[in-house]
Order: sequence, then structure tokens, then C-alpha cells
Amino acid sequence: MNFGLSDDQRALAETVRDVLHAHCPPAALRTERRPGWKRLAELGFFGLLQPAEAGGLGLDLVDVLPALEETGRACLPGPVVETAVLAPFLLAGTPELASGAVSVGVLPPGQAYLADADLADLLVVVRDGQARLAPRARALLTPRRGVDPCRPLFEVRLSGAEALSGPVGPALERATVATAAQLIGVARELLSVTVGYARARTQFGAPIGSFQAVKHHLADVAVAVEFAAPLVYRAALTAGSDDAERDTSAAKAAAGDAATLAARVALQVHGAIGYTEELDLRFWLARAWSLSAAYGTTAAHRERLRAAIVRRSP
Repeated sequence: MNFGLSDDQRALAETVRDVLHAHCPPAALRTERRPGWKRLAELGFFGLLQPAEAGGLGLDLVDVLPALEETGRACLPGPVVETAVLAPFLLAGTPELASGAVSVGVLPPGQAYLADADLADLLVVVRDGQARLAPRARALLTPRRGVDPCRPLFEVRLSGAEALSGPVGPALERATVATAAQLIGVARELLSVTVGYARARTQFGAPIGSFQAVKHHLADVAVAVEFAAPLVYRAALTAGSDDAERDTSAAKAAAGDAATLAARVALQVHGAIGYTEELDLRFWLARAWSLSAAYGTTAAHRERLRAAIVRRSP
């Protein structure tokens, strides 16, 4: 079996990367709430998983994972996963979603605050296995402090919300896998930036990247990312099957570990400058920490993975 990416998957990822490189540079993260969103919508990015009858392309989740990694690599703000991945399953058949004209924010179970609620046209709150939907105009949003300046959090109170029919679990599983793919992209970018800094920064007359201790830390990150990425792709392939819960938790836990390790090593290598407002690194550090807690923490997914393995044991 060939586990490599297809030419179409690579081409889609490269196109998204080029668009975000041009329209979502680090400077835009300081001044805009949703840079690059309009251009991605023009490409049809938000309709990739929508069925053809709703104006989408009807692709499978595994086909769009490389492109989702690129949104993490670019630290793209906004409810990307919720609009591009979760909404096609919760709100299937809505043409406005495929065009990117309507964005969706989701408050999954186990989380107190909804990220990017100020940018979403429709808000979904999932509690006790039931999803309720309301337009943002009918919601009371109260800002709450969060670690990620480009992913603000809000307490949400819906008024006149309607209940959505159908199971919520499969949509949440796919959103979790997509978030794990974004974490892989964040980790790859942190590793790339840190390697570049280690090559340029000198101490005692030599690049710090030549020091054995620094090499070992960077190698640990590279190994963590390369081990986590296949788990994310496996979870996308088994979405909707009996193995979905186990594989989704394995992917999210591994991707969260890889991203937080990449963030920690980036701070260690950069030193105190890594904390400063002037350095763009802070955006990716914050994104690694915030996405690691989204759709279930690493610890919660480890526990769910353990439980799933025990249930499957003879």
C-alpha cells in the first residue's frame, strides 16, 4: 500500500502555502483579525469537504490534511477548522459555507469558551451530545483572557438557538483530527525557525547549532513531528469507523506533544528574546499552546486512548 501523498494533495497544499505566504505574513497577524481568509475562500478552500450539490468538491478529510497543516504553519487566524471541516458535517448542504461567505464557530464539549466567536456568522454550542445553533446576532459574547492573541476566547450565551439533528460525535472527531494537522504545521514552522536561528546565532565563535546539546533538542523535535504526522493521517483514514475514537485520540495527543515540545525547544534555543513582543515567534508559541488544549487536552486524549485500547484488549 502506498502511504505517500498524491500529486493532487501536494498541489493543494502548495497552493494554500503560496496564498498564505502572500496574504498572511507575520506582519498581518499584528494588524488584521482574518488575513488571507478572502483569498482562501476564492480558491474554494472552505468547500473542499462540502458535497458537490452544495457547491463543494466532496473531498475526503485525508485529502485536505496537507492544506490544513499549511494553515497551522502560517498561524492563520479565524475559525478555520470549524468552517472548513466541522460545518460540512453538522450543517451539510449549506452553499454559503462552501463559498466562505459564512463562517462557523463551535464550542465543543469540555471547553468553557468559544474561540474566534467574534469572527463567526453562526455559533454552535455542543452540550450533552446535542448541538444548538444560533446566528452571532442572537448571542451574547463576553471576552475572556486567553494565551493566544490571534485566537481570542469568548463566553457565549445563545438566545433562541435551534437544535441540530443528527449525531455530533463524527463531526467533532474530524475537527479534532484537523486540529491535530494544524498542530503538526505549527510544530514544523517552529522547528524550521529555530533551526535557522541556531545556524545564525553564534556563541564562543561558533553557531549555537553546532553545539551537541542544541542538536539533540532539535533532533528530538524532528523525531516527535515525524512520529506524530502519520498518526494524524491514520486518524483521517479511519474517521467514521470503529477505530475512530482510538486513532483520533492517538493523533491529537501525539500532535499536541510534538507542538509543545517544539515550542519549549524554540524558547530554549532563542533564549529571553523568544518572549518579546518584537519577535514573531510568539505567535507560533501561543498557537501551539492554545491548539494543544482545543478539542480536548493532551492528557484527556491519552486517557481516552488508554480506555479505547483496554476495551479492545481480548
